[in-house]
Amino acid sequence: MQIRRSSFLDRYGSDVILLALLAVLYVPLVIHWYDGWIRKSISIEHEYFSHGVIGLPFAANIAWYNRKRWVRLSDEVGSARFVSTGLMLIAGVFYLSGLPDPVNLSFPILLTGVCLWLKGLPGFKLQFFALLLIVLATPNEVPYLLAPYTMPLQSFIAGTAGFILSQFGMNVTVQSVYLFVNDRLVEVAPYCAGLKMLFTSLYVGLMLLYWTNNIRSRSFSITFMLGTVLISVTANIIRNTLLSFFHGTGQESAFHWLHDGWGGDVYSAAMLGLLIVLSNQMEKLFPPSSPQS
Repeated sequence: MQIRRSSFLDRYGSDVILLALLAVLYVPLVIHWYDGWIRKSISIEHEYFSHGVIGLPFAANIAWYNRKRWVRLSDEVGSARFVSTGLMLIAGVFYLSGLPDPVNLSFPILLTGVCLWLKGLPGFKLQFFALLLIVLATPNEVPYLLAPYTMPLQSFIAGTAGFILSQFGMNVTVQSVYLFVNDRLVEVAPYCAGLKMLFTSLYVGLMLLYWTNNIRSRSFSITFMLGTVLISVTANIIRNTLLSFFHGTGQESAFHWLHDGWGGDVYSAAMLGLLIVLSNQMEKLFPPSSPQS
């Protein structure tokens, strides 16, 4: 038994130390993300990345699934070690800065650097999709930077919602991003333009493509992602129409239930369920194809 234990430590000792160091540095950070996503106590911009609740475990599962192939890879990394050193130095500077976004971004940067350091470019390619999911789930200020450019989308949603409500005989006036429903003002704000729902839909769409192995088909992937965008935009228009109806008719409890209550979570989950339906239906239409089709 003592011989086996010594052999394990000799073979995997450095890996255990590395994992322990990563855990000490980043487990508190990931716990902070999850606490903010689940309790909605994190900033509005960082809520845009709440898809990480399911994305990070999925990425960890992919890395675990690839563990045997990872072990078989050569330890000869060549020039990739210079790149990995630079990435790890950047990650260290970001982490020590203490600023929220650099600290967040240091996590995927360091993981990428570690992959390159241990197994070079083949290791990076093996774990690329898992790393991509982590990058896309890492909170940053991209939503804040995009918010000023959502005005055309806001106007489109307001106009479409107004048109739908008018078909039901409601008194609706649309002015840019504002709707007057029964003389009550409703604004389609930048954060109501559906970017969060779109980010989540595309993220879950990527996960579905990987899970079903349809990501190997270029035509399937492109068509599916276009369908995902269409579902997300349509669902957001319907949601804003309902919110406008509830506010315009004085149903404030229903408005808050759908806007910032658990009703919004149920609505989003139902919309994501449609992506599974879309994927299943497309599999009936698209014949099995080669990876480059």
